[in-house]
Amino acid sequence: MKHDIPVEVHWRPYFLNDWIPRGGMSRKQYLTTKFGSPEQYEGIAQRVAAAAAQEGLVYAPDKISSQPNTVDAHRLIRWAADIGRSAQMEQRLMDLYFTEGGDLTKKAVLVQAAANVGLDPGEVSAALDSDKDVEQVTREAESAKEAGIEGVPGFIFGGRFAISGAQSPEYLAEAIERAAKEDAAE
Repeated sequence: MKHDIPVEVHWRPYFLNDWIPRGGMSRKQYLTTKFGSPEQYEGIAQRVAAAAAQEGLVYAPDKISSQPNTVDAHRLIRWAADIGRSAQMEQRLMDLYFTEGGDLTKKAVLVQAAANVGLDPGEVSAALDSDKDVEQVTREAESAKEAGIEGVPGFIFGGRFAISGAQSPEYLAEAIERAAKEDAAE
């Protein structure tokens, strides 16, 4: 299998829980609404934490106190793309939330995360106070659902085919190679 295919990654918004209010909600309320109770989520959380640990990652659900609406997180990723740092922004938000228990409903937390990856904190603060890119992010997230994407992660290769759910690196490499071959055949 060929492994030297150039790849360009574009992070796109998707609202896994589009019913969460814009200001977010308590984690307890979220787990009760989605799973029936926080206790009913415990088994899932243990499996996720174990899978994360196998990959050298930390999932600390006990540190999470709020469940954010992700519009603002997606806006940060969009703005970080302007300086070529969307992957770093996405990773910082994931670490902040899932590992550190950062409250992504708080503007100060989002501004600091943006500053961590090189965005100007003053500009980000002002932009978060505005509706800048809210409509675009929402439209892109809705388009993903309309296109049949039902979960995360989701991958679209060369605009031709999609794969949903966590996949092995080998499987993703095969999909990239297939998309590259189809591009070359045109």
